[in-house]
Amino acid sequence: MKLNVGLDVSSEKLDACFLGDEPQDIYLETSFSNDTVGASKIKQKVLELNTKYNFERIIIGMEATSIYSFHPALFFENDEDLINLKVKTFVENPRSIKKYAESYDEDKTDRNDAFFVADYFRIGRGKKSIIREEKYLALQRLTRARYQMVEQMAKTKQHFLQNLGYKVNTLTKELAKGSSTSVFSATVIDLMTEDLSLDEIAEMPLEKFAELIQKRGRGRFKDPEKLAKTIKKAIRSSYRLGKVMTESIDTILGIQAREIRSLKKSIKEFDKAIEDLVQTMPEHKCLESIPGVGPVYAGGILAEIGQIERFTNQAGLAKYAGLTWKKHDSGKHQSENTPLRRTGNHFLRYYLVEAANSVIRHVPEYKAFYQMKAAEVPRNKHKRAVTMTARKFTRLVYTLLSEHQLYMPQKEVYKDKS
Repeated sequence: MKLNVGLDVSSEKLDACFLGDEPQDIYLETSFSNDTVGASKIKQKVLELNTKYNFERIIIGMEATSIYSFHPALFFENDEDLINLKVKTFVENPRSIKKYAESYDEDKTDRNDAFFVADYFRIGRGKKSIIREEKYLALQRLTRARYQMVEQMAKTKQHFLQNLGYKVNTLTKELAKGSSTSVFSATVIDLMTEDLSLDEIAEMPLEKFAELIQKRGRGRFKDPEKLAKTIKKAIRSSYRLGKVMTESIDTILGIQAREIRSLKKSIKEFDKAIEDLVQTMPEHKCLESIPGVGPVYAGGILAEIGQIERFTNQAGLAKYAGLTWKKHDSGKHQSENTPLRRTGNHFLRYYLVEAANSVIRHVPEYKAFYQMKAAEVPRNKHKRAVTMTARKFTRLVYTLLSEHQLYMPQKEVYKDKS
């Protein structure tokens, strides 16, 4: 006999269904509070039923609902009494259980939802528990928070760029043509948001302006005079704003510049915390042995994958990351413009793509693959090529982690069990 406990989790309660070997074998359907008191009552009920029936297998399953399922899942996974009974705790993708529930064509209620979860695990749909050690969950909190900070940085930079276009509408174009310095260089941002007006910069002698740039850049510019000329040219060719509009834009740029500096500092702090934590995980050496993959990218990948044993092959890992494409065939025609599926773990996809983009610059094989894919289409070259390179990179990640190997240039042998 088997016991399958399905939990429908919300912020305040745990709707539970205690299900046996068949759909009609319902031992109990009721609700508990989503706290240690409620979880303890569920545990006690499991122990009571096991004393009576002596189950061969006990599963406690629930949907992944962010922080709401996090605490009860850890509670059941780490409870010594449940560990002694070899109780397995599963947290499943809500999408999978929803598709399964649709086959019943029943009304959606909390009690029904708990039954569907229990029945889902009763038929053996849950293959691997995704509950991991605390350090992996802690790493995931850091890497996901960093991801959100990077997203916020991208939005802030975009807004800064839009407002800078009002002040100096040709600066971005002139820097792209005449300098390797980015518009988001700390020095350029300082010049555009501090006390000097555009007219003062335009009228300043070139030599003096170059000295100012070198001073602000702490001597890092190889050719400050060239950069000074480029900025002056942009200022001279840009439209001028009225006094009221100038003050408004300057205020916005100043605030956004401070936000960019703050975000940069915060991201560095996240990077340091991730680097410190990932060193406690032996698998990081496998990923960091790949040229271009540092502790942050390794940490982001490990935090989302968890146990590599959850995946039977590299294709399963790629699907989990959302690195698969929809097929678009019609007769003998096969479209080259196939969209990426909008499913999967977008955090894992982000870190795989970012890591692959870095590997391209360090590993000739991946650079050649990227260039080949970029040359295949006339549009969206980089986005398509780097995503396909990330798919190739996923095979390498799977192999190294599953075989506990270090990266060996030009000697990669992919183990695909599919």
